[in-house]
Amino acid sequence: MKARPYLLSYSLFVLAWWAWNSSGWLTFLPLAYAFLLIPLVELIGKPDKHNGSEEEQAARLADKRYDQLLYAVVPLHLGSMAFFLYRLASAPTVDDFTWWGWVSAMGILNGVFGINVAHELGHRPKKHEQRMAQALLCSSLYMHFFIEHNRGHHRYVATPEDPASARKWEPVYLFWIRSIVMSWWSAWKLEADRLRRQKKPWLHLSNQMLQFTLAELAVIALVFVAGGTWLLFAFVMAALMGIVLLETVNYIEHYGLRRKKVSAHRYENVMPRHSWNSNHHMGRWMLFELSRHSDHHHRPARKYQILEHHEDSPQMPTGYPGMMLISLLPPLFYAIVHPRLTKYASAQ
Repeated sequence: MKARPYLLSYSLFVLAWWAWNSSGWLTFLPLAYAFLLIPLVELIGKPDKHNGSEEEQAARLADKRYDQLLYAVVPLHLGSMAFFLYRLASAPTVDDFTWWGWVSAMGILNGVFGINVAHELGHRPKKHEQRMAQALLCSSLYMHFFIEHNRGHHRYVATPEDPASARKWEPVYLFWIRSIVMSWWSAWKLEADRLRRQKKPWLHLSNQMLQFTLAELAVIALVFVAGGTWLLFAFVMAALMGIVLLETVNYIEHYGLRRKKVSAHRYENVMPRHSWNSNHHMGRWMLFELSRHSDHHHRPARKYQILEHHEDSPQMPTGYPGMMLISLLPPLFYAIVHPRLTKYASAQ
């Protein structure tokens, strides 16, 4: 697979800018594209299990275009956020329907780029890539994800200690609340523990949670000064939509899966079987291979372009957008996923 298919994700930028220069139904084009057209295509299409040879994977790692596609997202996303706020602040009158359409367009960008691309860059060892991840996360007021995901979620995934791993029979609506609140709290605890090991107080200036909170408050204040309460409300609603999209993805990625406890203080190693996987093309290209989640958790340091399919990982019946929609109807979600959980457990 070449780098070109991942350009498909950039179509969301085009649709969002179109939406912000439109009114009425056209403002919901990004939402319809992401959750009507793409799920339909993935429902019809077949998943692709091909991994590529060692030579192909080496060529992908050597190809700088894969990284450049991620780097370009940062100015495009932050520029889109600035235009979104400018459009709202400068528009003389906007009807409620158009207003929510504009907000939903920004919310989609926050989920796909502001958090998802930040997730990929946040796993990179280079400081400038981590800084890019933090800047993207700030657009959704979710900077603590950088701490909790890398140092908490990847350590405790598929265990009761992980707030981002959904329990069997847990509806997505309750999961949103639990995961959002407990992930934020977990990030504070992780930073407090880190500073304690360094013999520093938890309120030390090097506390990343303190730094991130101040950065987010500064952005909130800037938006308020620029456009008042109504503009701030739009910004927060778009951020919240990005957060809910992320947490819905978290929900479907690990629902009902559990690692065995091998001792009083240790769980079995994270394996591909501890994450739900999807090989459907559209979702893979739009989300920079996030849907090959089983390999990502098994080998978190691997870049998105060389993530692999594993035969022993549980497979989603369709792609991420479709599964996210299904999760909003818990009885339907349980009816589809629980038989697969049972079949998967019996095969272990």
